Amino acid sequence: MKLLVGTGAVLSFAGGVALATGPVSPPARGTPAPEVKKHELPVSKDGNLVVGLCDGETSMEVKGVKAGESLTRAQAQHVSGALMEEWLRKNPNAHWDAVPLVAQAPAPGSTTPRTQQPRTPPPSSKGTVREGGVTPESGGAQVKQQLAVPIQDGHTYGAFSDRDEAIWAASTEQFVDEGHRVFHDAKAIGGTVGISCDMCHPDASNTHPETYPKYQVQLGRVALLRDMINWCIENPVRGRPLADGDPRMRAMEAYIYAKRKGVKLEYGKK
Repeated sequence: MKLLVGTGAVLSFAGGVALATGPVSPPARGTPAPEVKKHELPVSKDGNLVVGLCDGETSMEVKGVKAGESLTRAQAQHVSGALMEEWLRKNPNAHWDAVPLVAQAPAPGSTTPRTQQPRTPPPSSKGTVREGGVTPESGGAQVKQQLAVPIQDGHTYGAFSDRDEAIWAASTEQFVDEGHRVFHDAKAIGGTVGISCDMCHPDASNTHPETYPKYQVQLGRVALLRDMINWCIENPVRGRPLADGDPRMRAMEAYIYAKRKGVKLEYGKK
């Protein structure tokens, strides 16, 4: 998702390569938001598709694929991998999480949370993730129907049973699974060039949802996680931004946050 195509630009969820160089004064009320800058990438003399990273310098011409055409998943994964390798070579000291780190309970005698590599298999657009979409109810109705178990909705806290909690947990996991599906599917997210979020953020790595809200230089304002998701959708993915209530947006947010369970909340951190 860190990729951009053509003239679009994108910074990673974690803030990307560009950082603020000094204190930022809040704009006066009524002041229009500054225009979002976009990086210019080289134009292929042969009309081929040009894909680049958010630094505005690292790019690759995809021979045999014309501008406006979509990459296959294999092609898109190869291009994104090659670009990321080049960026890391030029930025050896960059703090880039290749895989998500999941916080664990502190070690005995320590107050510092431990981290471990996730035990889940590499991300894939196939597997146990169901096809289709989600509803604004987060899949609760489907889970109740599948389990054939009655449940009382809307009652007060404390008036629920273990069975209720099990159904709620299953509904939540189903919603997270849907976010996984969309995150790994270029078409599901509305992309037009074959690039999906996981290609630069495997299993939601380096998204750091715990650092939002925070000031994002490329947006010129304080951003929420969903703002950065839409930034990436519009630029590297070449799709249309999603509405706040779009089930795909809500599911992806659920998935990204789920991958950082247990991580300390540090809003505003770069």
